Amino acid sequence: MKKKQTKQQHPKREKDDSLKLGDLIGGDIMAQLKSKQKELTEAQAAEKAAEEAKQKEERRLREKNKSFEELLGESDLNWKNYK
Repeated sequence: MKKKQTKQQHPKREKDDSLKLGDLIGGDIMAQLKSKQKELTEAQAAEKAAEEAKQKEERRLREKNKSFEELLGESDLNWKNYK
């Protein structure tokens, strides 16, 4: 008898599984969640841009503070050809 009851309840579960989160929560809450997602995405993009700008400035300062010997060592020119 229990097996028959389980089979009868199973189709109800399939119907319940077809419901989605968007169907269960209100439209205003869904709009709030979407706006929060957009804000977080924009904040993440701004943070990434700030990090890239910081790294670019660090590279510029490192290049600026190199000594003549370091610059000469990094040069691809063969100075023996110009003697």
